[in-house]
Amino acid sequence: QVQLVESGGGLVQPGGSLRLSCAASGSFLSRYTMGWYRQAPGKQRELVATITSGDTTNCADSVKGRFTISRDNAKNTVYLQMNSLKAEDTAVYCCNARRTTIIGTTLDYWGQGTQVTVSS
Repeated sequence: QVQLVESGGGLVQPGGSLRLSCAASGSFLSRYTMGWYRQAPGKQRELVATITSGDTTNCADSVKGRFTISRDNAKNTVYLQMNSLKAEDTAVYCCNARRTTIIGTTLDYWGQGTQVTVSS
């Protein structure tokens, strides 16, 4: 079992920056593909960024060049650095941990989320 706790959300002006953190307990994050997802009011949840156990990263086109995902395995924490924030980035951001076991079972864990509001 993995417990994920996000932090770092808040209110920021357009053009500002925030860094979200996702701290894990119960297992080693190094074994998991980690992802950040977001859901805005009235919209479906969307993938923001992922980082594999081998540190390969991927970002949604809407955040490329502005957001960076990284991980610190020693701290069992994943980060999302968000720069040049826009109003349309306003959403609840959730952390996800996923891996497939040797027998083919997919383990999938979610945090509770942290609110990011971009507004002047």
